Amino acid sequence: MKIIKAEHAGFCFGVERAVGIVENASAKYENVVTLGPIIHNPQLVNKLKEKGVFPVKSTNEVDKKHTVIIRSHGITKNNYIALKEKSVNLIDATCPFVIKAHKSAMSLSKEGYTVVVFGEKEHPEVKGIVSYVDGDYYLISSKVEAEQLPFREKYGVVAQTTQREEDFVELVKIVKKKCNELKVVNTICNATTYRQEAAKTVAKQVDMMIIVGGKNSGNTRRLYEICKDICKNSIHIETKNELDEKMFENIEKVGITAGASTPDYLINEVINYLKEVGNARKRKKQ
Repeated sequence: MKIIKAEHAGFCFGVERAVGIVENASAKYENVVTLGPIIHNPQLVNKLKEKGVFPVKSTNEVDKKHTVIIRSHGITKNNYIALKEKSVNLIDATCPFVIKAHKSAMSLSKEGYTVVVFGEKEHPEVKGIVSYVDGDYYLISSKVEAEQLPFREKYGVVAQTTQREEDFVELVKIVKKKCNELKVVNTICNATTYRQEAAKTVAKQVDMMIIVGGKNSGNTRRLYEICKDICKNSIHIETKNELDEKMFENIEKVGITAGASTPDYLINEVINYLKEVGNARKRKKQ
């Protein structure tokens, strides 16, 4: 059985940076917490708990004794202000690409544009982006919702950093018909685009595609959707424990990719499991 790993898989720059910030802080300070999970990967969050770093759900759970780390997805403007007022030791691990989205949304609104944010309505990154809009905005997650936008003089468009590039392009075409003036700031992260294109390349070559990453990770879910469109036999797992040897009985080529918040060790565990399955198959044939 041939195993093909996508060229771009696993930690992106922003996630790797955030995890490094947490690990350094845990070695330097006591009472370290993250406002929300630092990244969307339950296995890594649990490992950080073993080092004494725990996620909290609200600014109400922290006080001056805490070192608070802002997660890679960022937080809302109001939460940031609340943390500053509490005088906690604040460390910002927000991904630079997310910060760009914050600034772009704020700038567009100040320039008088009605802001359209393309993203998942309940995602923490998206909640953070819209909190920086000072004026009218619409939060949409599909082309159908774009078609329902009212006509406005000026629309400005930004996106959640992990959205699909092709979906963003299609959405912009629709919004363009809804206004006299359109300004687009493509805030999709380059690493997202590279990862998605690499996943497509592998999915075209294999009998089965495995996407590794947190079930709560938006960018991992989108990788799964992209792969599923190409290779119907695609599955989304968090760990190798979700795999069974029977899944691979008629598989000659299997592809692997992983979301931006998936640690290398989880990817490698899956690869090693597949190698064991392949070796077991060879022994049966001998």
